[in-house]
Amino acid sequence: KVEEVKGELTYEDKVIQKIIGLSLENVPGLLAIDGGFFSNLTGKLINTDNVASGVNVEVGKKQVAVDLKVVVEYQRNIPELYKKIKEIVVSEISNMTNLEVVEVNVDVVDIKTKEQHEADSVSLQDRATGVVESTSKFTSDKFESAKDKVKEVAEDTKDKVKGVAEDTKETAKAKPRVH
Repeated sequence: KVEEVKGELTYEDKVIQKIIGLSLENVPGLLAIDGGFFSNLTGKLINTDNVASGVNVEVGKKQVAVDLKVVVEYQRNIPELYKKIKEIVVSEISNMTNLEVVEVNVDVVDIKTKEQHEADSVSLQDRATGVVESTSKFTSDKFESAKDKVKEVAEDTKDKVKGVAEDTKETAKAKPRVH
């Protein structure tokens, strides 16, 4: 029977951190978990690999304690937001892992308007896009330069082969020196 098979189920901290980071992506008024910026405005993560940043956890065999650093939208009721965050964290962790969440500590590290947050998020995205575009332009320029060089070498080679062919014809027409 399965119950008689020995073994243990454990969770790495990063798994619990990701569950929390992903579950809090769409909470109205929560602009970011410090370090793992996401935006309800753009509807997409800007740095998906960093979703667990700003989330610290202590994971035991049956229990979890959570510490979050968050950026909150200006004019939001922060105690209500804290309650919502706790509800989501407790629900997601217990539904996915059966672990009991014994503590959820939230440290509000910044407060911004949607506009400020959107501007910060866009500038992050623009910088990333800018790097990609400049790298792609550099690569494209180098490719074009190499293509032009290949054409130039091909033309030179064609001219040389043509010259050798003409010389060979002339030599073939000349009278043989030996019989």
